[in-house]
Amino acid sequence: MPFFDMPLELLEQYKPERQETADFDAFWQHTLDETRQHDLKARFESADFGLKLIETYDVTFAGYDGQPVKGWLLLPKERSGPLPCVVEYIGYGGGRGFPTDWLLWSTAGYAHLVMDTRGQGSRWRQGDTADLPTHGSSPHVPGFMTLGVLDPETYYYRRVFMDGVRAVEAVLGHTAVDPERIAVTGGSQGGGITIAVAGLLTQTVKAAMPEVPFLCHYRQATEIVETMPYNEIAIFCAAHRDKIETVFNTLSYFDGVNFASRAVANALFSAGLMDTICPPSTVYAAYNHYAGPKEIRAYTYNNHEGGGNHHSLEKIRFLNALWS
Repeated sequence: MPFFDMPLELLEQYKPERQETADFDAFWQHTLDETRQHDLKARFESADFGLKLIETYDVTFAGYDGQPVKGWLLLPKERSGPLPCVVEYIGYGGGRGFPTDWLLWSTAGYAHLVMDTRGQGSRWRQGDTADLPTHGSSPHVPGFMTLGVLDPETYYYRRVFMDGVRAVEAVLGHTAVDPERIAVTGGSQGGGITIAVAGLLTQTVKAAMPEVPFLCHYRQATEIVETMPYNEIAIFCAAHRDKIETVFNTLSYFDGVNFASRAVANALFSAGLMDTICPPSTVYAAYNHYAGPKEIRAYTYNNHEGGGNHHSLEKIRFLNALWS
């Protein structure tokens, strides 16, 4: 795939005007308050997967509306005190799978909580968390991008972002975790959730590492690529011609660009400059609006795989420099 978006020198300067409603902060404070009315009910049940050097726990906690969300907690068996913790969110369509899928951070000496994504986990890695919308939904294109999109109250990612917040809050109470050293990370959809949680938990999250993040600068993405999942939005708007502004008004409440402008944690972003799933201009829009200390790694000839294992090493170096 040849370059199709802006050249790097323009990406580095690309800071589009944010589309944000006046009640953005009030909407999210109301959502947080509503969610926190429910007891977290965090459970960490020992699970044996034959990993002799790693302690593994099957995690359940109350996410949005008190609904159960699954995850894994992995801890290095040899530890001398509370550990910095990486909370990780998963890419579109994937679920938590098995602990053997997630050995990077625990073997690097960190506590590691992997959050399942509600309603997903049936495309490329299995999941175990149901999505239970409590307010119904409007018609939508198959997938999650337009599920409840005609109203911010019913939009699917309202539930997911609250699950992401509660995942952090659940792990804060674990005795093996140092609550002063919490990082959030994820690729693609997981990167979008990472930015949202960093923007919502500014006092708690100390490091954010979004890789090739999705859920940023939605309108730009729908206008320059025809790939899924952003194309779900374009398909919906093609059918519902009279609802286009309603759709993008809702999406403005969930745009990583707006959350980035509030996030203050030390951040390491990544972008693939040939990324046809999450175009680099959408990533740089969030990065350039990010309010905290930040770095970005651009992978010139890579598509949505971004930096792959090369970037995993960058992430380990980044956190080690902060906390070792």
